[in-house]
Amino acid sequence: MDKIFVSFQQSGQIQPELHGQFLEHLGTCIDGGIWVGEDSTIANDQGLRHEVVAALERLAPPLVRWPGGCFADTYHWRDGIGPRDKRPATYNANFGTHTIEKNGFGTHEFMALCRRIGAKPWLNVNMLSGTVAEMVEWAEYCNRDEGTALAAERKAHGDATPFAVDYWGIGNESWAGGGNYTPEGYVAEYRKYATAFPGFVKTSMKDWMTVKDPTVLIAVGPDGNKPLERVQWTKRLFKAFADFRQPRLHAIDLHFYNWNIETPQDTVTTFNEADWYRVLAGAMEIESVIHEQYRLIEDGLAEYPVVEGPFAQKHHCDLIIGEWGNWHSLDPNAPSALWQQSTIRDALTTAITLDIFHRNCDKLKAACVAQTVNVLNALILTDGEATILTPSYHVFDLYKVHRNGQRLDCDIQTAPSQAGVPETFGFASEKAGIISVNIIHADMRLAKTIELSFAGHVEFIAAQTLHSDSPLAFNSAENPNRVCPRPAQTPEFDGEKWLIEAPAASVSVYQFRRV
Repeated sequence: MDKIFVSFQQSGQIQPELHGQFLEHLGTCIDGGIWVGEDSTIANDQGLRHEVVAALERLAPPLVRWPGGCFADTYHWRDGIGPRDKRPATYNANFGTHTIEKNGFGTHEFMALCRRIGAKPWLNVNMLSGTVAEMVEWAEYCNRDEGTALAAERKAHGDATPFAVDYWGIGNESWAGGGNYTPEGYVAEYRKYATAFPGFVKTSMKDWMTVKDPTVLIAVGPDGNKPLERVQWTKRLFKAFADFRQPRLHAIDLHFYNWNIETPQDTVTTFNEADWYRVLAGAMEIESVIHEQYRLIEDGLAEYPVVEGPFAQKHHCDLIIGEWGNWHSLDPNAPSALWQQSTIRDALTTAITLDIFHRNCDKLKAACVAQTVNVLNALILTDGEATILTPSYHVFDLYKVHRNGQRLDCDIQTAPSQAGVPETFGFASEKAGIISVNIIHADMRLAKTIELSFAGHVEFIAAQTLHSDSPLAFNSAENPNRVCPRPAQTPEFDGEKWLIEAPAASVSVYQFRRV
């Protein structure tokens, strides 16, 4: 019998930004997905698909990254402001999208969405085909409160109040389609962008060194799927940053996908037991990547030279994962580019990944799943007028209880299953005296009884479990609730431990109160 022991030892706060989202102009993520336009017959709120917005309001994502991704490498922000009927049409060829981009969803529409759902916006700057001046003007347009020409232009377009955008990504995947830079070449460009980035905090001369600027400038981190390259990228990146005077740098953006494209018989909705465990094992790899990159960042910062003079400051750089999720073999019959269905298998890999983020909250500060709507590891799919919540959406919804909670030490005794995948995963956090315990049961076919015990006395509150009648199960317009959370069986307590019946291929969240 597998055993989980939850200590009351708190070991770090779980940043809400670990549950971030990613919206990019690929396939139908934006056009036809979250954006249908005000003239659409589909129910909408000022052009935003009503049911998608409602689903995101419920999820309340803390952070949303936009406009890309690779789309950001050729996106010029002025194409997406002003009257929509006068915005220029451009062409979007990214990842097989091949459509006319009418730019109906631009800066103001994105900010309206973020305000509706309570998310912090993350804007990604066009380093590849844009300019430093273009970035500065976008930042001024978004954030300047004073009566400049750009602030007046924003006001004329409907938003007198600044957008207060704190997260700014400088470039995207610059090691590949974002420019095929070397680390040294990228840093040379980054220095200009970071130096020119405007400030928006008013301070006096006497306190300007102590007042914290909320701006987060995010440099391009490595391709997490290339073990040799990712180490060299981060090492050389920080060596280049350390050379002479250091520019502002607050985080690097690592990308990591759980690739599943080399086994032809394994499709998103048709796979065997070996495929099941192989993909789950792939999701586990990201933990070692986080440890490796965190160490490389710390080592790189340690090599920074001592700054001469009175203005020396302590350097710090966070690790962010700007894109993550399952990337299955592309379906030639999919309704749009990079569209893929989501099964129970995707729910488990999503849960495994989020628990890795939770467990490493001292090393990882934010993460954005790729992507929110209709693309790759999507939380929401649209089909005509229908809006479908995927199993991965329900995992994010169940896991909201951990945001701002304190991570608890959790000891798990379980035997490895196939491909080195443990049968049982677990994680626990505490917030306001409530302990939330995740239990992921990875066996594809068999249920299992799990012993759950605590360092002190608790009382059971409630539990929900996400599973279905088949590991191949998914939600569709015809059957939208085939995979959704349901109340879990109340666990038995024998005076020392709680006995939990975990269904096959399931994700469960149990909640207890300290007594």
